[in-house]
Amino acid sequence: MSKIAFFCIPAHGHTNPTLEVVKELVKRGNEVWYYSYDTMKDKIESTGARYISCDKYDIQMNLKPEDAERVGKDIAFSMEILVNTTLALDEAIIEEMKDWKPDCIVADSMAAWGKMTAFKLNIPFVSSTTTFAFNRYSSKIMKQGIIPLFSMLLSMSKAKKSIKKLRDKGYPVKGVLSMIQNDNETNTIVYTSPEFQPCAETFSDKYTFVGPSVRQIDYKITKTVTKTIYISLGTVNNQDSSFFRNCMLALKDSDMNVIMSVGDVIDMALLGNIPANFQVERSVNQIEVLQQVDLFVTHCGMNSVNEALYYKVPLILFPQTSEQGGVAYRVNELGAGVYLKDNSVSAIKEAVKEILNNPIYKKNAEIIAKDFHKCGGPKLAANKILEVAGK
Repeated sequence: MSKIAFFCIPAHGHTNPTLEVVKELVKRGNEVWYYSYDTMKDKIESTGARYISCDKYDIQMNLKPEDAERVGKDIAFSMEILVNTTLALDEAIIEEMKDWKPDCIVADSMAAWGKMTAFKLNIPFVSSTTTFAFNRYSSKIMKQGIIPLFSMLLSMSKAKKSIKKLRDKGYPVKGVLSMIQNDNETNTIVYTSPEFQPCAETFSDKYTFVGPSVRQIDYKITKTVTKTIYISLGTVNNQDSSFFRNCMLALKDSDMNVIMSVGDVIDMALLGNIPANFQVERSVNQIEVLQQVDLFVTHCGMNSVNEALYYKVPLILFPQTSEQGGVAYRVNELGAGVYLKDNSVSAIKEAVKEILNNPIYKKNAEIIAKDFHKCGGPKLAANKILEVAGK
């Protein structure tokens, strides 16, 4: 039996892919401790892992929903969060890890405190990467203009001050990029297929492309004859009420069913009258929904895209961040989706018509799904973690 510690950020798209892996590890008799935040408590405990709350070490950054986009663009801001969280958790986690002596630490690529703990205590480490794996080749799909690039360089200069705080606490941090990216010597699990991953051949054998880790349900979903569309902007950048209103205007007179998930923050009153063919919810069971629908209008979060393509669903691409833009680019490049030109009624109608009237998008989604299904999934991920733990 091995002892495995998981660390993750409080985001569904980063947590969900790890859950089936944790279940697999627990099923094999391993002991798993999972450090996360209380919004994720129930789903983590359902895996059989021991959940450990990080909320009591809240760094009091007073983050707002709109800060999510800033995290993806402002490295200094992101580094401040990562460093302050690492330092806030330092004393408790370091002592617990020293006492428990885990055989391996698995940390989300954004949960730098897990990675830093592993390096500080010389514990075998595995990065859990729920986005594409990035290096100088694959990062070309994240087409940065000169202004964002200049801003990033300025931010990196400011972020160096945060790095010094970690070094003063004994963390072996080489620089800003060493905290937020992996190299070819880091054992890394990537939750997609090598065929979907851009430039997969440029990564070392330390990278294991396990395919999507999708929660399985033990009952059959029956798809209706009526065409069904699913619309969601995810759980973070989802407050664009004009987008949701325009979706209703575009599709209200169609002969299709529409399931629309609008999140917990938006004021429902801003949506106006809900058309009879619309089912509008704060949240849905996405795995169930994707098995019923013919089309997904998505923000292009990696987890959502993986789940959709796993179930052979073509996509209308409406990315909200640069990371999501990279995912959208790859989907479009492989012919499994089209970009939404803007959030106007006419653009929505045009994109829906294009996907549903042209079978090539469904066919290409099926090809990607086939590649996903032949990957090892949670079992392969568990094998990799236990291999690292045993070394």
